[in-house]
Amino acid sequence: MLKKNALTTLLAVAFVATAYCHDPATSHAPLREWHLKDSPQLHASFLLLKNDTVLLEAENQTVVKAPLADFSKEDQAFVLGKTAKIERLNQGGGARLLNLESFVNVGALLALVALAGFLFLKKCQKWSLAVGSAALLLAFKPTILGTDPLFVDSAFQPFKEHLATHWDDTWFYVESNGIPTTHSMMTGIVKWQQQVPLPQCYTGSNAWQIPLNPVLADTPVPVNSEHFLRGAVALAANGVPIFNPHTNTGVDALVDGQLDQWGGHSGRADDYHYHIAPLFLDTQTVDILPIAFALDGFAVYAGLEPDGSPMLPLDENHGHFDAAGTYHYHGTPEAPYMIGRMVGKVTEDADLQIIPQSKAQPVRPSLTPLSGAIITDFQPNGTGNGYILTYTRNGQTYQVDYSWTPVGVYTYNFISPSGTTTEVYNGHLPCEVMTAADEAGQPAVEVVLYPNPSSGRISLKVNGLIASEVKGVAVFDLQGKLVATSQQVEALHNLAKGVYLVKIIFEKGEISRKIIVQ
Repeated sequence: MLKKNALTTLLAVAFVATAYCHDPATSHAPLREWHLKDSPQLHASFLLLKNDTVLLEAENQTVVKAPLADFSKEDQAFVLGKTAKIERLNQGGGARLLNLESFVNVGALLALVALAGFLFLKKCQKWSLAVGSAALLLAFKPTILGTDPLFVDSAFQPFKEHLATHWDDTWFYVESNGIPTTHSMMTGIVKWQQQVPLPQCYTGSNAWQIPLNPVLADTPVPVNSEHFLRGAVALAANGVPIFNPHTNTGVDALVDGQLDQWGGHSGRADDYHYHIAPLFLDTQTVDILPIAFALDGFAVYAGLEPDGSPMLPLDENHGHFDAAGTYHYHGTPEAPYMIGRMVGKVTEDADLQIIPQSKAQPVRPSLTPLSGAIITDFQPNGTGNGYILTYTRNGQTYQVDYSWTPVGVYTYNFISPSGTTTEVYNGHLPCEVMTAADEAGQPAVEVVLYPNPSSGRISLKVNGLIASEVKGVAVFDLQGKLVATSQQVEALHNLAKGVYLVKIIFEKGEISRKIIVQ
């Protein structure tokens, strides 16, 4: 009997080490409504995604194929989330790439299995059972594996019209301007810092970075009034950063009345961000998607578990491990709202912020709280590049009507019952996020205007296109006024001294460059 038990133990260890999972739901996937371009609604179940083609099984058991791009955004998010879930199960808790610690654990596990087998063959059953038990403990030890970037990408998929994503083996990058597109801003704030939302350039080297190989911290650092008081602690699925619930003065921003009805406000750099979990982003699809990702690499869900079941009890970090051994947080309406302690290893710099950290760019000095002001409305001002913020104070109505030009001139009009005052600032050039749709029509070229600075005559160097593909150029001054147009850059001359924005127009898109004429 002892030999039989030892052999059973070894077989169990070997099975744990090599088991390959699948999504149980895929065997009998539920039917759902699908929405395709130029096609009636389809009632079918999801089979798989392969080479950007979605395979569905219709009610009559026929297989339907269609490109992923032909589906609605909700359907695309469902497919990507489902695919990522299957891959996580197959690779263990969301794994795409084993980190060094994982390889060491697997190697140690196999070595213990081999040793247990050797001892069993040598009839050292007691030692064989002891080693086999050690192997089982190692096999069931939670191991942090690299997160599948497709899973991360699925969370941002519903907002891809206004943000861009890409990744490498270490980081998942998100580019956005920090302005939400599915809700307004600022309305409801009763303790206003006099800051207003401006688009930020969270792009290129300043893109948000989410680690794809998160590591559990030996001692999780609390997100409180002493740590992470500057910068973001997470990034919402719509590309808006999420800060510590406490402001840099240590007060709870929600309790203090500093937040709008969506849990956000503008910081000292006129940068909009949330201070609590954006629970309204919960997609409520069959496979629930994260509403955010913490900057330690772990996902944040709303009130349901990833499989759609009710939220399980939360630990002191405001989250828990799932059945596959992967940690995630949950957002709640009550403090600490989203993250109690940072479960993953992060680096906190001398300014009490997580690094790497995207930077907001201010265009004017920060202001102080305006006592008694209540923000009642916030709307685009009709120019396409500005807003009107309305607030009341002492029974009277005030407005801030502000806008910006393509060359980075920011104008603030402060409208009161007694008149209007205006302030103008030269700031950073507004940037546009290059989404997947934009990239399809954007020429992949290198454009250089020279000399820069110039004496008034400029030349153009284009790599990647023949000269005939340049359709024309347009020059704007600092106020955004069109000052010159031409079919060729070389035809532009005698420009007055100053700073200009030159737009080079191609058949499928345009590229802007800033020049200085001395």
